[in-house]
Amino acid sequence: MKLFLKGDRCHTDKCAVERRNYAPGQHGQGRIKATNYGTQLREKQRVKRTYGLLEAQFRAYFEMADRMKGVTGETLLILLERRLDSIVYRLGFGSSRSEARMLVRQGHFLVNGRKVNIPSFLVRPRDVVELREKSQKVSRINDSLDGVMRRGVPSWLELDRGAFKGTVKTLPVREEMTTPSFQEHLIVELYSK
Repeated sequence: MKLFLKGDRCHTDKCAVERRNYAPGQHGQGRIKATNYGTQLREKQRVKRTYGLLEAQFRAYFEMADRMKGVTGETLLILLERRLDSIVYRLGFGSSRSEARMLVRQGHFLVNGRKVNIPSFLVRPRDVVELREKSQKVSRINDSLDGVMRRGVPSWLELDRGAFKGTVKTLPVREEMTTPSFQEHLIVELYSK
């Protein structure tokens, strides 16, 4: 299944999932017997790898979502979408989540006028994420912004391309999220054992 981890490559014919949609090796095309635990674990791993998190980080986000009001699975995905590296990727400043994480880590972004270099920083509604003036000439960022038109910007975000600035209008709603079809209830079932 496509997780879009390779940036623009996943939108072309060179995508590995398109070319060879089975596991590597001699027995890759064999039969796999799936169990309930296996499908739950696979879904958790898929979400974890899509957002580029380690197990302890993911577990902390799950516990935070479990303590909050609302449906735990949807709240978990909303928390993951609110991360600064995810916002930078969604706004199109990075072509992949890992590149967006690297750009945040290198200190290219300001949140409400203050430099933030922590990828896990949780952005709130009406926060303004902007590129630092020194970083506006970086070619990788400009190339990614040109490619954002293919991917599109979600409706809960607003991008001002000329000012290198994006605004979080509201919190994302599950229906508005453009993530792959995650089945978050499987993650809740896995962690509730």
